[in-house]
Order: sequence, then structure tokens, then C-alpha cells
Amino acid sequence: QTLVTNNPVPQELVAVNDSFGESGTPAQLMEKYGLNADAIVAAAQKVISRK
Repeated sequence: QTLVTNNPVPQELVAVNDSFGESGTPAQLMEKYGLNADAIVAAAQKVISRK
């Protein structure tokens, strides 16, 4: 967010949405909340396609 304040470029946030937490292994939770490698790659590809 700091970067795009001075240099407007497309961005896609990868974060945990407002929801109740759950229990699980770190890998399960990262998968559930879209914080695994596949989700991050998909977000990056989405931004690149908008450029």
C-alpha cells in the first residue's frame, strides 16, 4: 500500500478477510484463507493481467 501511494500501479491484496478463526494445522489454515503459494500466484497473475 505504501508503494502505490506514490507510484499508482495495479494491486491485489492477499490477506485474511474478516472472519472467525478456526483450528487446524498451519497448512490447512493457509489453504482455507487463501494464503498458500497457489493463491498468491493467482493474485499475482490477476494483477499482471490488469497491467
